[in-house]
This record gives sequence, C-alpha cells and structure tokens, in this order.
Amino acid sequence: MKKKLIALMMCLAMVMMPMLAACGGGNSGDSGDSGDSGDAAMKVGLICLHDENSTYDNNFLASFEESCKKMGVEPVIKKNVPEGQECYDAAGEMVDAGCKLIISDSFGHAGFMLQAAKDNPDVQFVSCTGDNALVAKQDNFHNAFASIYEGRYLAGVAAGMKLNEMIEKGDITAEQAKMGYAGAFTYAEVVSGYTSFYLGAKSVCPSVTMDVTFTGSWYDETAEKEAANKLIQGGCVLISQHADSMGAPTACEEAGVPDVSYNGSTKSAAPNTYIISSRINWSPFYEYAIQAVQNGETMGSDWTGNLETGSVELTELNEDVAAEGTAAKLEEVEAGLKDGSIHVFDTSTFTVDGKNLDSYKADVEADEAYEHETEVISDGYFHESEYRSAPYFDLQIDGINLLDTNFG
Repeated sequence: MKKKLIALMMCLAMVMMPMLAACGGGNSGDSGDSGDSGDAAMKVGLICLHDENSTYDNNFLASFEESCKKMGVEPVIKKNVPEGQECYDAAGEMVDAGCKLIISDSFGHAGFMLQAAKDNPDVQFVSCTGDNALVAKQDNFHNAFASIYEGRYLAGVAAGMKLNEMIEKGDITAEQAKMGYAGAFTYAEVVSGYTSFYLGAKSVCPSVTMDVTFTGSWYDETAEKEAANKLIQGGCVLISQHADSMGAPTACEEAGVPDVSYNGSTKSAAPNTYIISSRINWSPFYEYAIQAVQNGETMGSDWTGNLETGSVELTELNEDVAAEGTAAKLEEVEAGLKDGSIHVFDTSTFTVDGKNLDSYKADVEADEAYEHETEVISDGYFHESEYRSAPYFDLQIDGINLLDTNFG
C-alpha cells in the first residue's frame, strides 16, 4: 500500500511541475531579464550631417549608443546625410526599419524632418537645433537644444583670464587684447555663441575686442584654418570658433596662439595652445525623449537643457596653457549662472550703437514672415532660449567687429 501511495504522489508531481513552470512559480532562475517576454527592443534613429571627423557630429554620436543601451533601446544611425531630400529619405528608411523615435542633429534638416513627421504620425521626430516646431504645431515633431550660451560664456571667462595673463606678462598691451572668432554662418545660433563668448571674456578683461569671420560652411577644414590664420594675421591674439573641424585649432597650434574650442577637447592636436572647450551633453535629452516615447508621454514642441540638467559642460581645463586661477574663477561664475545672480546677456554689460537696451523684440516664432514679434528683454537681461529652445539672440553689440557678413 505504501509503495502504491508513493507512486501516485510521484505521478501527481510530474503532472504539476509543467503547470507551475508555466505560471512562473518559484524564484529559481528569475534573473530579471526583460528579454524573457520575447518583445523586441524599441528602435531609435539618429541622423547626422557628418561623421566622427566633425567635432559637432561626434558630440552627438559619442553618447547616443550609450544612452540607448542605458534605456534598453536599439540604436539606428545614419551618417553624412546632407541638409536636403536625403534627410527625408533617411528618416523614411528609419520608419521602415521600425524606429519609433528619430532624431536629426543639424539645423538644415528641420524642414525635411517636419515633412517626415507629417507623413508618419505614429513616429516621433526631433530636429535638434531647429527652430520650427513652435510654429509647426505638429504633435509628433519637436525641437531640442541646450543653453550652450552659458557654456560659451564660461569658456569666454577662461579666454579673458588668459588675456589678462598675457597683459600682465607684457606679451600684449590692454589695447591689443583682441580675440578672433571663426563662425560658420550669420545665423542667430552663431551670433548668440560668439556674443556670449565675448561677454564672458569682457567680464574679466574689460579692454577686450573681437573680430569675427565666417566660412559659409559648418565643416570645411581648409576654410576654417584659413579663417583662423586671417584672424591671427589681423592681430588677434586668441582664437575661438563655431565650426566643426580641426582647422582652427591646428592653425593656432602652428602659430602658437591660444585657442578655445567647441564641442570637445582638441588638446591632443593642440597641446600647447588649447585652453578649454564648451559642449552640449546630449545624454539628458536622449534619455528624456526615449523615456517619453516608451511611456507614451507627450513631449512639448521645445526642450532646452542647461547647466542644471547637465546638458551644458566644459571639457577639462588644460592647466598647462590656461592662466593661473582659471579653474577657481570658472567655479565661481558657474555658481552665479546657476543661482541667477549672473545673466549672460545682462543688458548693463553691453551696448548696441553706444546705447544700453531695455527693450527688444526677437524673431522667436520662426516662419516665412521673419517678424521680430516677441519681447525678450525684461528684468535687466535678454531672455535667450526661454521662449523656444533654439537661440534667437541676433544683436550686433559694440566691441565685436564683423569682417564679413555674406553668409546668412
């Protein structure tokens, strides 16, 4: 009888074991791997104007795959996509590949990304640095940027400290404290960048002036090197740029002229002249956007990161070139920017045609009318990137000399 009972219990156990396994019973083998569900990871696309050779595009690429891995999504990347129909086509290919979120990194991609959004309402599209989402009012189309003017201002402080050191050593006089700036186009984004850089330098070196020249291209190593050389030959004793190649830093290294870069450190190529660089860290935005799509949450037309969100950064200071005391000064100024005691575009710190401004209407609602319709000065400063993410500071302030204005 006992043997029959044992046999019956064994048979019952054999029947129950697959039932328990099907129900997920017990804790054994529970690794927390969400892949057990069999669901494929969400795909996220990134469209880049150039590739890793461009400091600008490399800055987008550097954190994209890492952010995708952190958020458990699959990255899909297309590089060297021009600002034309190719962008629309690339976006369409990503839609066909199953991407639920598609991001582009260049201003000129914006119109093509908007059209792709209209044609694919179930996919979210983001044009980084674009300015057309506010007016487009397309629910699945967005713009993103960061208050990089804060980073530019800080980099300008480092430049001003270097100028002061050069003056104190007798290398230049206060009147010879002229910086040079190689810009790409005369867009508000570039104007905002070089103006904030200049104001940062001026905050510590009051006699500073600056010459600006434009290349007419976001990435042209030859033109950018020629631009830097032209500025140096014109008496500029420190160079910065809003252009994406190693042209300007290389020219500075060859000439022995201090350089402040953009989008990443150029110390390896210019160890004897590179001081510091400001950059946008796109990781906070990537993670925000991915999470929003994963959770089915609505994103606004514009997203703007800042120092507080970790979206605006300075690269490591090159202590071998920077002036003594620069690191401490940067900490002081950054704290002031964060607590609001310092504003980059404080209207008491600059003039336009010899006058301080207490009112200015900017072209915030970017459309075909090109109207300056939004009052942006209040509380004593120009409110940059507060009404939309893309910069709209387009004032030509005193102390900055444009050598050419052919590219807009």
